[in-house]
Amino acid sequence: MSLREVQPADLVVSGSAVYTLDTAQPRAEAFAVRDGKIVVVGAEADVAEVTGPRTRVVHAGDGMVMPGLVDVHSHVGFGGQAAAWELGLSPMFGVEEILGAVRDRAGSLGPDEWVVGGIVISPVFHAMGNPEMLAALDEASLGRPVMLRDDSLHNRWVNSRALEILGIDAESQDPAGGSYVRDATGRPVGLLLGQPSTDAELAARQSFGGGHERDLRSARTAVSIFNSVGVTATQDAATMGAWLDVFTELDRAGELNAWIVGSMPAREFIESGPVGTDLFDTAPGRRSAHVRPDFVKGVLDGVPMTRTSKFLDPYKSDPFAPVGTPGGHVCPFHGEGLFTDEELLQLLEDALSRGLHAKLHATADGTVRQVLDAVAVMRERHGKGPVFHIAHPEFVHPDDVARFAELDIVADASPVLWFPNPMNDIIAKQVQDHYMDRIWPFRDLHDAGTLVAAGSDWPVAMPLPNPWLSIQTMVTRRSPDPAFPGALAADQALDLDTAIRAHTVNAAQAMGLAQETGQLRLGMSADFIVLDRNLFDMPVEDIHTTRVRQTWFNGRLVHDGSTAG
Repeated sequence: MSLREVQPADLVVSGSAVYTLDTAQPRAEAFAVRDGKIVVVGAEADVAEVTGPRTRVVHAGDGMVMPGLVDVHSHVGFGGQAAAWELGLSPMFGVEEILGAVRDRAGSLGPDEWVVGGIVISPVFHAMGNPEMLAALDEASLGRPVMLRDDSLHNRWVNSRALEILGIDAESQDPAGGSYVRDATGRPVGLLLGQPSTDAELAARQSFGGGHERDLRSARTAVSIFNSVGVTATQDAATMGAWLDVFTELDRAGELNAWIVGSMPAREFIESGPVGTDLFDTAPGRRSAHVRPDFVKGVLDGVPMTRTSKFLDPYKSDPFAPVGTPGGHVCPFHGEGLFTDEELLQLLEDALSRGLHAKLHATADGTVRQVLDAVAVMRERHGKGPVFHIAHPEFVHPDDVARFAELDIVADASPVLWFPNPMNDIIAKQVQDHYMDRIWPFRDLHDAGTLVAAGSDWPVAMPLPNPWLSIQTMVTRRSPDPAFPGALAADQALDLDTAIRAHTVNAAQAMGLAQETGQLRLGMSADFIVLDRNLFDMPVEDIHTTRVRQTWFNGRLVHDGSTAG
């Protein structure tokens, strides 16, 4: 049957630069879409054969067309909730700006309403661990409870009213998986590290009304933000059952404008609720066309800024660390893992026995090696089928680089911190100097054959997802902000094509969506974006300023940048 004999396309897209990410046909002049799927990719003459009187035609002009971006690691509900409801803090805010913003928000709230917000960047957050700053936050809060998140999303800064609600005082024992930073007398000063942050989140959430409608709006807000920067698929990295229900409800109503792959927590991490096998067993009933609860999530360590990552070499000594800071001035201190080897193997068996895959948070070389060893056991038992992600592999021992590819493990590159910035400044003060020479070893991993997939980890570290900054800095390893000069481990830079693949086809493959999205080829979902420039015809240092003119999901226009002010 000739092209002329088939039903006309719903949509035809043409332009001077159509970048398909399909290795069999990397460039094209145009493509056609019918019923949300790509039916023709090729020359202008090819799509002309299926262009009818009612076919919508989109001309990219001088812009570039490419697949929608795929974000392998985000917190969809959390990010949308922060954007829709909470106090946003610029990462450039210092103490006075933060306290002023808290005071302004508190003045608009009732006496029992919480001030919830973020993000407080690490250097500022860690300066808050003293009685004087607790008193300053108490004054700014006007008596309202306050909870502010740090840029790792693992820790919280709260005031005295919140400590009272949480029942935390000088007699409180540090819980498993976390601690309270204290003054010299043992009194908590408002910094909650690790597990206590989950308790604070639950207390704040319980004070809000209209939970389900609030969550629906949060999810819509998050997906709209993703669409605005060109993202049409993401893996939520800590997906509680309530959020899965929100995503599937929107999807079944035709209102979800992105693929969402869920990662169900093995233990409570950010939010409270059923976790582990109680949650894993609900996955089949919470699946829909574009919502795939296919992964479990294990958090094996914390973050290096708070000395809660587990390293093979010890942290630098820190004689001035506040009481309650893990390790404090103890030397040698390597950090502590959150799972024993036996617990990790059991988690993986629980996942694989249910047909699920695993995303494992491991930020330092000690926990990265623990995951590699556990996956080696799983490969012996179960073969090559299951998918494993190591999330945030900032620090990988050179002896372990090749094992990623040997064991077919995905390097989940998130958050976007592979260039000079304040968070890396504080990490450098905690870890041995040689670690910073190989931080985020993307080039080594890629050259060894590892699938590197990029993610934002939004809203961690940055107030909004910015995949264009991510792509640029994978190539330059430099900050576009002149306030942070120099390069970070410059020999670990990737070329532009590889960086783009990390944000599209690689991430789709890592998430189990390789046959659905991430490329422009026959049969794939028509998820694509129209940019205001050709990424290959401009200085790479300017890629972070890229704007998305249009975002299309499943053949539907879901973001039109031409209407933006």
